[in-house]
Amino acid sequence: MRAELFTVEQLGRHARALAATHQLVAQPGPSRLLARLDENEQLLRNYNRDTLAVDQRRRVTPAAEWLLDNFYLIEEQIQMARRHLPRGYSRELPQLAHGPSAGLPRVYDLVLELIPHVDAQIDAGPLRAFVDAYQAVGSLKLGELWAIPIMLRLGLIENLRRITTRLTLARRDRDLADMWVERLQDQAERNPSHLVVVVADMAKSDLPLSSRFVAEFCQRLARQRSVLHLARTWLEQHLREQGLSIEQLVEQESQQQAADQVSVSHSIGSLRLLSAIKWKEFVEALSQVEQTLRSDPAGVYRAMDFATRDRYRHAVESLARHSQIPETQVAQRAIELAADSARHKGPADRTAHVGYYLIDKGLPALEGATRVRWPWHTLVARSIRRFPLSSYVGGLAVLTLLVTLAFVQQARAFEVSGGKLLGFALVFLLGASQLAVALMNWLATLLVKPRRLPRLDFSAGIAADSRTIVVVPTMLTSAKGIEHLLETLEIHQLANRDPRLHYALLTDFRDAPQERLPGDEGLLQQACAGVERLNRRYPSARPDRFFLLHRPRRWNSREGVWMGYERKRGKLMEFNALLRGGARECFSTVVGDTAIFPAIKYVITLDTDTQLPWRAPGSSVGHDGPSANRPGSIRCAASWPTATAFCNRAWG
Repeated sequence: MRAELFTVEQLGRHARALAATHQLVAQPGPSRLLARLDENEQLLRNYNRDTLAVDQRRRVTPAAEWLLDNFYLIEEQIQMARRHLPRGYSRELPQLAHGPSAGLPRVYDLVLELIPHVDAQIDAGPLRAFVDAYQAVGSLKLGELWAIPIMLRLGLIENLRRITTRLTLARRDRDLADMWVERLQDQAERNPSHLVVVVADMAKSDLPLSSRFVAEFCQRLARQRSVLHLARTWLEQHLREQGLSIEQLVEQESQQQAADQVSVSHSIGSLRLLSAIKWKEFVEALSQVEQTLRSDPAGVYRAMDFATRDRYRHAVESLARHSQIPETQVAQRAIELAADSARHKGPADRTAHVGYYLIDKGLPALEGATRVRWPWHTLVARSIRRFPLSSYVGGLAVLTLLVTLAFVQQARAFEVSGGKLLGFALVFLLGASQLAVALMNWLATLLVKPRRLPRLDFSAGIAADSRTIVVVPTMLTSAKGIEHLLETLEIHQLANRDPRLHYALLTDFRDAPQERLPGDEGLLQQACAGVERLNRRYPSARPDRFFLLHRPRRWNSREGVWMGYERKRGKLMEFNALLRGGARECFSTVVGDTAIFPAIKYVITLDTDTQLPWRAPGSSVGHDGPSANRPGSIRCAASWPTATAFCNRAWG
């Protein structure tokens, strides 16, 4: 429960010595942590219930008051530990083969070794130093690092259980002392001359002459009649024979109660602190897989957001789990494959990015290098992802036919045959197909899980090499509509102020039976004047922030009208071509200095009615990283939740 307090340097030495003694079992057994948590909760509840039942005239120790006043927090932490520690998860953690924690997760024993040497006062700095020193000898898995917060909760609750066990024994000793004092007092009131008989009974009984008993006994006697001091005299003589004194034991009990109070307060304070520690930064700082992946030859991994980096790390964890190769070696082999591609194709090629081998088309190469053996359900899910239409339609056909055949067999049992059987089978086939659709949709949700698209982290602003333009493909139809477009564009800019974010209207005229209509020129001039006004209102150090690119009508012989080529899709295609140095003749009117266009890397497409949330200055949109599944296009997410059209990568 309590051990010698260590400095950070001593904690490091202890962690390295601990890592040298830890031996893991080959096949982890069943988890015992949740059962132990249930026991701890029940013991703490019982102790608090007994504390509430204590006579008001009796003194409650400070540690017991702390437990009683903060039990709501302890209950919250217990429920959180249950929620974040499913039974299957703890079985995946490496377990110890020997020692007091044999059969328990290694990371749990690591936490139990830390808590006594800091007196349950958890701090991010010493904790990080302790884990880092341990990994200098034995590397922890990624799952173990993520399990540290839960294990700390379990360890602190275990520490409170140990303290409560001591407090329970102490309460029994004090209750025994109270019982003897009440017996002495009762005898003194009824027949003081026979008080010596009670003292003799005390001498003959096996009293626990602990500091708790002696302190409570003497404190109660001090408030009684002087005739009871005979018992104190006997106690002094009895203790002197054992080389002890009342004053010594009373002081020891006072120190013990103070130490218990400090330990309880530290444990409860640490439980509060756990919610304030930035565990994402903690795990990334200590993960050896993270440090390996940061050497990505393409230099992109560091620039990705946390969710993407975490997906890459979990990909490494999954590969290591099914290949019997340490996680750090899996990450290193992914880096080696990316480095080899960078030497042959250059660091700018998508195959030079480590994510290409962890979650994209280079995954088979990494699987071959690590000799992965996937379980059957993973192979089924991957087959479905590889052949989605065939899997879905084939599943529908198989389920429908099986159910229909079962029906036909039952119908034959009732001697239905010929045309009736065929008619019934066709009708039943329609109903069976609806059942098959429902079953396939349900199976799809079980076998194929959604995956996050890789994204770059632009939370501190768009990077210099990721200049972005937001385009709104639309049509110039009326003066009121143009004013609304300009107002919406201005709102987008006010809500997302970033010096490397630009805005453009891609416009056409509405379809017409002839190339030019009388009101066209006025509408175009209104739009041009509005964009120029926005550029004057919001000047930038670099070329213009707002643009207008207008296309003339072209004759569409198939539809028999004059219209913008391919409408919305055509505008985006020709705009991307313009960014890449071509299609200059496609736009008849361009407002804004286009010198910045060659530096545009991403294009975000919004609908006319899209409403974007406000973002603080300096923050920006998150984009997909170079290892997106579809070359040439990306999706927007998170920061721009309603911008669900699509985002084209201008540089291809």
